[in-house]
Amino acid sequence: MHRAGELRKAPTPAERKLWSRIRDDQLGVNFRRQHAVGNFIPDFVCIQKKLIVELDGSQHLEQVEYDTERTKQLNSLGYKVIRFWNKDVMKNMDGVILAIMQTMEDQTSN
Repeated sequence: MHRAGELRKAPTPAERKLWSRIRDDQLGVNFRRQHAVGNFIPDFVCIQKKLIVELDGSQHLEQVEYDTERTKQLNSLGYKVIRFWNKDVMKNMDGVILAIMQTMEDQTSN
């Protein structure tokens, strides 16, 4: 998908920072960046765990309904969606990584 490639070439600072911590199986699973799932291109996807990680900036305060509908559609494809604010990635990376790991563990036990 052409749009996914464009997004991969221009990551936000928060996306770049999180990617540096989850790429290359650092969490024991493979994550993909800006990978198409259905009609959407989530920030990060772990196919193996059916997990999507989205990073939100302030623009998401004004698109809550869209994000809710998008999450519902991704859930209907079997994916669990977790969201973090960009500022959390920039200021509390360890907490974000722990939350991702906990969610992956929860996905395994389901």
